[in-house]
Amino acid sequence: MFKTIFKTPEQYQLQTTHVTAIDGTPLPVSIIGKGKPVLLLHAFGMDARQFLPFILPLTQHYQFYLPHFRGFGLASNLMLPTFDFIEQYAEDTQQVFEYMREETGVEAFHVAGISMGALVMWAYLQRFGTQYVSRYLNIDQAPIIHNQPDWQGGGVFGTRQTELFAQFTRLITHAAPYMQMEQVDSFRHLPYQLKENLLTVERSFSLLSVGTKPSQILTKTLSYRAPHKIALMKHATWQHKLRCLSAYVELPYDYRAVLPRVNIPTTLLIGGRSQLYGAEWQQRLVTMLPNAHSIVLPKSGHAIPMDAPIAFYKVLKQFLNS
Repeated sequence: MFKTIFKTPEQYQLQTTHVTAIDGTPLPVSIIGKGKPVLLLHAFGMDARQFLPFILPLTQHYQFYLPHFRGFGLASNLMLPTFDFIEQYAEDTQQVFEYMREETGVEAFHVAGISMGALVMWAYLQRFGTQYVSRYLNIDQAPIIHNQPDWQGGGVFGTRQTELFAQFTRLITHAAPYMQMEQVDSFRHLPYQLKENLLTVERSFSLLSVGTKPSQILTKTLSYRAPHKIALMKHATWQHKLRCLSAYVELPYDYRAVLPRVNIPTTLLIGGRSQLYGAEWQQRLVTMLPNAHSIVLPKSGHAIPMDAPIAFYKVLKQFLNS
């Protein structure tokens, strides 16, 4: 009797390495593909491996580096050493760049960031410059979070920002006593009403991120939790998410000052129905960046890969081939 052994082609083999951060923390980075190295930065609450459906067809020509930000994905067990998580992620990204340069011998890389990952990239560019970045794809993310007198409505959630930030603040306030108690590190030990409120906010955020009916139906289906399941469910990232939300509400994230210095080719991929960052405000960035153009997907919301997967793949492929 003969056995047939099928071996996965090398370019499809996903590997995980660890990059040492400045504070000594080993940061997990998933790597897949052969060819030109590319860095992809994931969104809030996302696992970096969720990029895989879009990049697998491209792995014969590109090698993708997918770092997992502290608190998410394969790094869900890593604590943040600072309250300012965006600046921490930017510092960690610099270490990933250094690792990529040592491993590949390449000096500058194509980079794509989506949502929070794109905000990290704006923070990175302000702090470290464009030396290691050859081209940048910014996926539905403004370089500013809070509405300002000269940017009124262009921050996250647009004109609904005050209302939604108030919801976040109430949730953070109610959860604060339990986040400081070591014995309540498990989501199961929280009061039921607090757990339900947290999941409701997460669900609302997810629904605001999508712009098509199929995506909304899928989001509602996947995010529904029956009461008995809420009572027993695990939620490894609940504390981390609340700390990040608190930073979003409290810290004045505004990286507009760096825009005139970002002279690398920049593509702004914009969801025409984005409820997180209005398309008209994002398009203003074209005139503020020295070398930028925009691509608007009119039927997509903020979560472009979910709302417009084929269009997203085509834009990513075109960006990489540039």
